[in-house]
Amino acid sequence: MFDFGREVCGKLAVAETREWLVTNGIGGFASGSIAGHLTRRYHGYLLAALQPPLGRTLLLTKLDETAEYDGIYPDSGRFYPLFNNRWGEGASSKPNGYRHLNRFHLEGTTPVWTFAIANALLEKRIWMQPGANTTYIQYKLVRATGPLTLEAKAFTNYRDYHSTTNMDNWDADITPVAQGVAIQFAPNLIPFYLLSAAGDIQPQGDWYEDFYLSIEEYRGQNDVQDDHLYAALLRKTLQPGESWTIVASTSDAPNLDGDAAYAQRRAYEQALLERAGVMAESPAVQQLVLAADQFIVKRPTNRDADGRSIIAGYHWFSDWGRDTMIALPGLTLNTHRPEIAASILRTYAQFVDQGMIPNRFPDVGEHPEYNTVDATLWYIQAVRAYFQATSDLDLLRELYPVIEDIIRWHRRGTRYNIAMDPADGLLYAGEEGIQLTWMDAKIGAWVVTDRIGKPVEISALWYNALMSMAEFSQALGLEPDEYQALAQKVQTGFQRFWNKKMGYCYDIVDGPDGHDGKLRPNQLFAISLSHSPLTPEQQRSVVDACARHLLTAHGLRSLSPDDKAYVGHYGGDQLKRDSAYHQGTVWGWLMGPFVTAHLRVYNDGEMARTFLRPLIQHMVDHGVGSISEIFDGDPPFTPRGCIAQAWSVAELLRVWQLTENRE
Repeated sequence: MFDFGREVCGKLAVAETREWLVTNGIGGFASGSIAGHLTRRYHGYLLAALQPPLGRTLLLTKLDETAEYDGIYPDSGRFYPLFNNRWGEGASSKPNGYRHLNRFHLEGTTPVWTFAIANALLEKRIWMQPGANTTYIQYKLVRATGPLTLEAKAFTNYRDYHSTTNMDNWDADITPVAQGVAIQFAPNLIPFYLLSAAGDIQPQGDWYEDFYLSIEEYRGQNDVQDDHLYAALLRKTLQPGESWTIVASTSDAPNLDGDAAYAQRRAYEQALLERAGVMAESPAVQQLVLAADQFIVKRPTNRDADGRSIIAGYHWFSDWGRDTMIALPGLTLNTHRPEIAASILRTYAQFVDQGMIPNRFPDVGEHPEYNTVDATLWYIQAVRAYFQATSDLDLLRELYPVIEDIIRWHRRGTRYNIAMDPADGLLYAGEEGIQLTWMDAKIGAWVVTDRIGKPVEISALWYNALMSMAEFSQALGLEPDEYQALAQKVQTGFQRFWNKKMGYCYDIVDGPDGHDGKLRPNQLFAISLSHSPLTPEQQRSVVDACARHLLTAHGLRSLSPDDKAYVGHYGGDQLKRDSAYHQGTVWGWLMGPFVTAHLRVYNDGEMARTFLRPLIQHMVDHGVGSISEIFDGDPPFTPRGCIAQAWSVAELLRVWQLTENRE
């Protein structure tokens, strides 16, 4: 399934739109296009997490390889450039190395390129060591009638992954060390290393300017060109069947045995598949399990050096509280890794403040941000999912006081006017200029979808939180009556959301301008969560309305196309992109609550599965082997945003297994 020949590799316009991703479990990653062009500022072979899971810094950008080989006349070698670049004006470099690319496929999450060089075949693999800022690039001459000499120019940098570089006479200290070179861009910056157990590595020192980043231009960024330092020339003559491994690392003593390192990587992924119990499943389901692991990272805390969190998406997101809790069941429980879920729940419990978990941990700075009304309620749902899967009374007992405090704060009021309305039991939230729900696009002081008032999904989550607390209390032998009574009040008050005329729920009640009747997917959570405050007839009506107006092949639109504010294309500068982000843009993760709600209403696993198959097929596009963040609202629903999004992968994995169980 994740295997392309020249029908993709030989077409530059296609090959450069498909991207690969490998990760190291501490926030670092490597990524690029199949074609080898740099199209994003986030592309590189080693983006190290220097303050795990953040502090992500581009160190090794790429290797530009040239092969010298002649299978017929050994004494008269021929040169085959295998690389691709675009420069300032956007023109492709000549010659184009992609023309020698015969095949691209994934081995687990490891990208593999196969280059055809006369009658020789040369394979290239890139992977990362779990738990270390170390990337391996391995070449293997799998077929040849004589030796092949490979040269690789190593382009390096030392910049924040969100930025670009203007060389401006910036020099680095490139020092020969045993089996390679050490590169240090300034005395106060950590060095990193290019190493190999074989071959020749010669220090260089020239800057190459104006690498052109086409996707950054599409995204309306100001900086669409990047400079990189040509730091070293690596050279090795390979005999048929021989391998050569180059290692880029922040460690001066990584394992240089490429075959052993790759065997370790493969064994790690094999163990994930075996533990998840998917060895007999389709390649797509197995790939979802491996993709799920790419988002799970270590987040050390003062109390737990082995704490865990979830990166919301690659390439540019950090770990967000909302995304983490929504994605937790699919990424950890559906892959049979409950100890990871427990660690995440404990980690976030340490950051609860005024009854709220953080919205996100910033890339720069140490103080978490708390501007979210739903992340904390999703935390309670994650605890419920964990307890349902494990019956772990010890962890429930440990977290119960934290959740109890969360409920108290929401009843009496916390930040941003978040409080239960005693009149109807519903949750009110909102403050001018602050984005609190998952529809959180903000441009300067303008919150595109401020949703001040009582958003429908917030009260659905609140109702389920109270029902969960009643269940937790019973499980621990405590009195549940108070929570049951509150939940009953919310259930009664929730009928205020019902728009009888339209046959679906208001998106907001008691907003600054009254009730908001826009048709959005948020009301699906009133059906997809464990406890629904809607009647069966209302549930069916909501599912049918969302299916007719919001459902697409790759997820649900964030706003009905019938709405005058609908935007069907996502692209352009930040103003255009954020104006469309929740105004019609399709979100892949919303397929999870839609399918869950559909199953609740129609109880038809096979029909529900038909909604998911296009997303499965999407895994060969954009981020190969993963699920994108968003898609255009208009056909053909082109993928946009992050090439790999945690809750997109998690929800597809969760509901795929849910439909399987229902069948």
